[in-house]
Amino acid sequence: MTLRPLLTDSVKTQLMQLLRESHHIVICAHRSPDGDAIGSSTAWADYLRTLGKEVSVIMPTPAPDFLRWMPGFSSILHYNERRKSCDALICAADLVCCLDFNALSRLQEMAPALQAAKAKRLLIDHHLDPEEGIADVMISRPKASSTSELVFRLTYELGGFDAMTRSTAACIYCGMMTDTGAFTYASANPEIYIIIAMLLTKRINKDKIYRNVYNTQSEERLRFTGYMLYERMKFYASHRASILYFTREDIKRFKYKRGDSEGLVNMPLQVRGMRLSISLREDTERDIIRVSLRSVDDFPCNKMAEEYFHGGGHLNAAGGELPFPMSEAIKTAEKAIEDYKALLWPEQQ
Repeated sequence: MTLRPLLTDSVKTQLMQLLRESHHIVICAHRSPDGDAIGSSTAWADYLRTLGKEVSVIMPTPAPDFLRWMPGFSSILHYNERRKSCDALICAADLVCCLDFNALSRLQEMAPALQAAKAKRLLIDHHLDPEEGIADVMISRPKASSTSELVFRLTYELGGFDAMTRSTAACIYCGMMTDTGAFTYASANPEIYIIIAMLLTKRINKDKIYRNVYNTQSEERLRFTGYMLYERMKFYASHRASILYFTREDIKRFKYKRGDSEGLVNMPLQVRGMRLSISLREDTERDIIRVSLRSVDDFPCNKMAEEYFHGGGHLNAAGGELPFPMSEAIKTAEKAIEDYKALLWPEQQ
């Protein structure tokens, strides 16, 4: 089995021309970047640099601490910390690559700088329904496991695989792994495992990458996890769903660091019969509740996120946000669970 082409001939021609004409390139991803945002951005930057391009990677806000080991992480600029220098780079760019987001609003404070820039834009993303006019060239593939998968496919089709380094391959693998829950969802396409096999030829240590992401937590994070599961988890067994919530006080008590809640929303799904888990977190910077949803089988997290939480995402993984306070957010989540009861018990219909 071989990889099917990602691009049509016409789009490939468009992309190659765009890259040929570009010399100063900025790569950006969504606010609060995750493993896929960081992995795809640093890997795409590595490929562009092999073409002789000058590349800067700018994120609206920092990524979680557990991703600090990733190659290229230290060179990423954060817009919320260095706005003036980031604005200058965006203004001077002749191409901006938008990775792992489908709407400029996902950049939040950084969005106006991109809107004002004269640079052409390239979108590489796997989320549903990209914003109209977001880019001059759009590579949007919602069926892909991750944006990192798309970056691998692009690099491969454009002839960059032989020159791909071990570090670049590690970034791509990490992005694919984190956006599929270590390949437990959104990863049924057999070609994903062909890509993994090809990445392994670059001598990546996939077991160490897994440990770096999932098994390097602090004592505070472990205690935080235990407290959340014991004190802040509510099960709705008659609906096969759960709600997990934590407040600013919880965050302060356990010396919460960015990323300490990573994967927490998945844990209630370990209970037999559960189909949906909702996590609610008080944001420390804005008066909002951040919402994460995870599901199994065919329960549509993305539809629930759109309808109740001003968000969206994928079938089994989605997110959104709600206004303060937490008590109202919990009521909204409970209403969503009740209204979706038929889909949580499809065998009874």
